[in-house]
Amino acid sequence: MTSDLAVGPPPALAPGEDDSAKSLVAQYIGRIEHRFCGCGHTSWRDVPGQRCQNPGVAPRDRLTGLDSSFLHLEHGSAHMHVAACAVFEGPAPAHEELLEQIEARLHLVPRYRQRLAFVPFDQGRPVWVDDPHFKASFHVRHTALPRPGGDEELRRLAGRVFSQPLDRSRPLWELWLVEGLTEDRFALLSKTHHALVDGVSGVDIATVLFDSSPDPMPVAPPEREWVPRPLPTGAQLLADALVERAVMPREIVRGLRAAWRGPRTVGERAARALTGLGVMAWTGLQGAPPSPFNMRIGPHRRFTWVRGELSEFKAIKNALGGTVNDVVLAAVAGGLGRYMRLHGHETDDVVLRAMVPVSVRADVERGALGNRVAAMWAPLPVGITDPVARLQTISAAMQDVKASGQAVGAEVLTALSGFAPPTIMAQAARLSARQRLFNLVVTNVPGPQFPLYVLGRQLLALYPMVPLAENTALGIAIMSYNGQLNFGLVADFDAVPDAEALADELNAAIEELAGAAGAHLAGPRRAPASRRPRALRIAE
Repeated sequence: MTSDLAVGPPPALAPGEDDSAKSLVAQYIGRIEHRFCGCGHTSWRDVPGQRCQNPGVAPRDRLTGLDSSFLHLEHGSAHMHVAACAVFEGPAPAHEELLEQIEARLHLVPRYRQRLAFVPFDQGRPVWVDDPHFKASFHVRHTALPRPGGDEELRRLAGRVFSQPLDRSRPLWELWLVEGLTEDRFALLSKTHHALVDGVSGVDIATVLFDSSPDPMPVAPPEREWVPRPLPTGAQLLADALVERAVMPREIVRGLRAAWRGPRTVGERAARALTGLGVMAWTGLQGAPPSPFNMRIGPHRRFTWVRGELSEFKAIKNALGGTVNDVVLAAVAGGLGRYMRLHGHETDDVVLRAMVPVSVRADVERGALGNRVAAMWAPLPVGITDPVARLQTISAAMQDVKASGQAVGAEVLTALSGFAPPTIMAQAARLSARQRLFNLVVTNVPGPQFPLYVLGRQLLALYPMVPLAENTALGIAIMSYNGQLNFGLVADFDAVPDAEALADELNAAIEELAGAAGAHLAGPRRAPASRRPRALRIAE
C-alpha cells in the first residue's frame, strides 16, 4: 500500500555492495546524484539524442493526469497535501543551521524549486516551471510550542499547520522546525502537495535529507550554480499544450502497432484490465454505507496518533493468520466500531469501505517525482466485535479483492486520465469526490528499519498524515520506521470533535488483537483521553 516527510528504504543493492545502513543511504544518494545533473535535468526526461544545452537551467515537465486530479480535488475546504510529524531527540538545531543543510541538498530534488504554471483556457494540464523568486527560507519555517510543550500541544500545532493550504504560486512544500518540546526533543512538521509526490516517491525524496549516522554525510555539490529558467508566457504554454494534444493520436497508433506485433501478450493484459475495470465499476456503483465520518468538511483539522511496534503486528499475524496489512485493517475496523458504538451508532452488519492506495511504482522508478498509485476498496466490518473473527473476515475479503484485479482496473483508469481533456478531468475528479465511493482512506507506507538522523539528532518517531477529500471527515495513515508502526489520524475539526477518543479506541482494538494472539505489548502508546462521548451526526 501506499505521505511527505515519510522516509523509506533505498532500493536493493547490486551483488557485492556493502549492506550497512550508512552505505545504503550513501549509495542511494549517489544514485540520485547520477539521475539528476547539476542543473536538475532528469535523465529520463531528456529528449533522445539531445543533451542539455544549458546545464544551469532545469526543464519543464507536464503533470500527469493523476497528478493533475489532485489539483482538481483541492477546492474549498479540501486541501490535497500529504504531511508528517517527525519527533527527534536532543536540542533543536538553529533555524539557520537547518536551512543551510536543506539548501546544500536541494539540487538532489530540483522539483522543490519549481512551481506550477497553468495553461490558458484549461487547454492542457499544468507544467512545472522554475520559480524565479525561490527562497528556501520562505518554505522552512520556525516556531515553538507553548508550555508545557508536551505531545498534546504538538498535536494541536500539527492540526493547525496541516489545516492551511499550500500557496500554488510557489513551490508546493513547507517544513516547520518546532522547538519547546519536553523531554529534550524537537519536531519537524512537513507538508508536500499530493500533485508533487506520492507516498513511495516521497519516501525516496526525504531519504536524501536524512543521514544514517549521527555524523552528517557529505553530499557532492552541484556542478554549477542553479539558474532558474525564464517563465513561459501564456502563449507558449498554450502552444505547447496544443502540440502535445496533436501528437497524442500518433502515440495511440504507435501503441496499436506494438499490440499487433505481440497479440497474445496484449490480449492477456487487456483481459485482466477489462476484468479489473468491471470489478471497479461494480464496486463503485454499490456505494459506501452512511457513517458519521462522511459529511461536508470545513477547513480546520485535528491531528493525533497512536504508537505501535511492528513486531507486535507481526506476532499477531503469525498467531492468527493473514498479513500485517490485514492486521492493520482489523485494528482500524475494531477502533472505528468501538468509537461508533461509544456514540450510540448501530454497527450490526455494517461494513465500512476504506480506499487503500496501492503503489504501482516500479523499483527503477524510485526517486522519480509524481504519483504512481492505484487504489483498492477494503472492507471494514465494524460490527464484528470478536477480534479473531474480524481479522479472518478481512483476510479472506482482501484475498478476494487482490484476485479480482481491482488494482489493475484502477491503474488502467489512472492511465486513461492522461488522455482526457483537462476540463473533463476536472469535472470527473470533483464529481467522484462528491459521491460516497468510500468512507475513509487507510494508507500504509513502509519505512526504513534503521535509525535516521538530521544534523546529528536521531529521529525518534514519525506520524504521517493523509489529506481529506470532500465529504470525508477522517483519514488514517500508517508508517513503519525503525521497528515502529505508527498511526496518524487526521479528522475534520467539527465533524470529529473528539479525535483523541477515536485514537484511544484504535489503541484498545490493537490491544484486543494482541490479547487474542497472546502477544506481548510494549509500553504505553498514548495517554488516554476523556471517555465522555460527544454527539455526532451521521450522514444519510
